[in-house]
Amino acid sequence: MRHATRPAWRRIDGIVLLDKLIGLSSNQALQKVRRIFRAEKAGHTGALDPLATGLLPICLGEATKIAGLLLAGTKAYRTRVQLGAETDSDDAEGRVIRQSPVPALERASVEALLSRFQGRIQQVPPRYSALKRDGEPLYRRARRGEDFEPAARAVEVIRIDLAALGPDWLELEVECGSGTYIRSLARDIGTALGCGGHVSTLRRLWVEPFRSPRMYELDELAALAAQGDAVCDGVLLPIAAALPQWRRVALTSDQTRRLRQGQRIALGVAPGPVLAMDPQDAIIGLAQVEADGVLVARRLFAVPAAATG
Repeated sequence: MRHATRPAWRRIDGIVLLDKLIGLSSNQALQKVRRIFRAEKAGHTGALDPLATGLLPICLGEATKIAGLLLAGTKAYRTRVQLGAETDSDDAEGRVIRQSPVPALERASVEALLSRFQGRIQQVPPRYSALKRDGEPLYRRARRGEDFEPAARAVEVIRIDLAALGPDWLELEVECGSGTYIRSLARDIGTALGCGGHVSTLRRLWVEPFRSPRMYELDELAALAAQGDAVCDGVLLPIAAALPQWRRVALTSDQTRRLRQGQRIALGVAPGPVLAMDPQDAIIGLAQVEADGVLVARRLFAVPAAATG
């Protein structure tokens, strides 16, 4: 019996902007990317449902230390809402639990209704979601057939535009804050229209700060990897690319050494969060300038200069 060759894992740091294909879970996509790069460590920055496609930033190596920052960023989606049917998962993969006739739809009235879902709103997450209650994901309880209602929570919908309108469907573009469920939006919009609704297609367009992303599909990454590590590694973004809004503070070689040793560095610059940079303009880590102008390390990176940009 032949066994698959185990990859020779290696130290590699950076960010891959993956165009996730339909049918893959985010973890499945993550493991495939990790294997292509043979990365010792990898993590994604916010799950996409198997039904969804689009941008899934994958952090490799030391870049996993900033995955939480990307997770908290603004995101944009394009989705089709199928009206007239509610499902138990609020998307097309679920079981239809209720059907209703769809009223005649007019653009002006639909746009007026959509405005009610813009801004800071209360939203009930889907029953089939990875949110946890008492340490257990809600989807496990839903699969067991338990009767429960997820707690509503505040989310932010920055923009919701009607991109196209059909007799029984809406095409929406949504820009939203972290924690917003597009499936819940689809369900609630359908309810407001009096006919129910669910997500039939969903694509993530961008994740802050990657608003015009060059994305790579798995087959494309595999083809590059077949040409050698250097070719494949060329698609990696440096850690700094994910933190363009952070102020940079350049340190001397001596200050770099001292910061890595956990020492506080008197700089006399304005307080606030900063990226500490070494003399070669490589990231040392995330740091904080205190009110007295002293630099304190918060999260250090052990990244070669060539991998940090």
